[in-house]
Amino acid sequence: MPRILAFAEAREGTIRPVAREAVAAARALAAAGDEVEAVVLGGAGVGGEAAGLGSVGASRVHVGESDALKAYSPEAYTTVLAGLVRSGDYRAVVFPGSAMGKDLAPRLAARLGAGYASDCTGLELEGEEVVATRPRYAGKVFARERITGSPAVVTVRGNAFAVEEGSGSAAVVPLDLSLREADFGAIVREVRSGAAAKLDVAEAPIVVSGGRGLRDPANFKLLEELAEVLGNAAVGASRAVVDAGWRPHSDQVGQTGKTVAPQLYFAIGISGAIQHLAGMRTAKYIVAINKDPDAPIFKVADYGIVGDLFEIVPRLTEEIRRLRSS
Repeated sequence: MPRILAFAEAREGTIRPVAREAVAAARALAAAGDEVEAVVLGGAGVGGEAAGLGSVGASRVHVGESDALKAYSPEAYTTVLAGLVRSGDYRAVVFPGSAMGKDLAPRLAARLGAGYASDCTGLELEGEEVVATRPRYAGKVFARERITGSPAVVTVRGNAFAVEEGSGSAAVVPLDLSLREADFGAIVREVRSGAAAKLDVAEAPIVVSGGRGLRDPANFKLLEELAEVLGNAAVGASRAVVDAGWRPHSDQVGQTGKTVAPQLYFAIGISGAIQHLAGMRTAKYIVAINKDPDAPIFKVADYGIVGDLFEIVPRLTEEIRRLRSS
């Protein structure tokens, strides 16, 4: 029976949300009768949450636990995955479009001599071959590419595949790890973390994004105050303000930034260039605030406010604060 394998990324002993997206993408690709499996690698205890991947479609999760794998090792992870894939009848291997996924997937494809496609927003089967849909020319067109040979190795764009939660539980299968020192290109001795990380725009349920209409980087304080009163919200930015140095690239939403799919998205002072729309149009609800009534952002917005953001945003923040305190 053909199978689809999803790489379930884990960090610090915890399976990340992007792992569920990879399983959801594998589930979308699976033909009738195909089995969806997952694999998670990491330090001791990383398999504690593995069975929970059954709720999003995995029937079996292969778990490789070893203190040697606690820190991500591209060479060692590739060796373990290549051994697993070679031992089974896998039609495709699906990775999340995270930094780790984008680093590991092409390594595995090269090791296996397999076909590879990155940043996929759609996956389907035509006969026995995988067909991937990928954006081209900064999202202006989408190409359908046939991946010949088996298995196909792909990475999927964040938030491109809907995760549907169920109640299933996956069988957990320990991997027999036989790693030598030669399997590690480098040994990680220490990981130093910076200050407590802020909420990632790609994972936040609410995103408040700003563009050139804010006029000055100091004015992003208005958006930060709005995000604070909303709660569990992240501040995003358009490419223009990131290129101008107003915000870090990690905040950028769009074709060359991050793809987001929050429950609520605020586009404030953002005109709505196609590159930006490609990164946020799948949000459940979009609120646009812009002084230009003809701004393209209003074509995709569920709610639009035409006016001066410097008047509207503070009043909106104050009203939400009042409602939440009452």
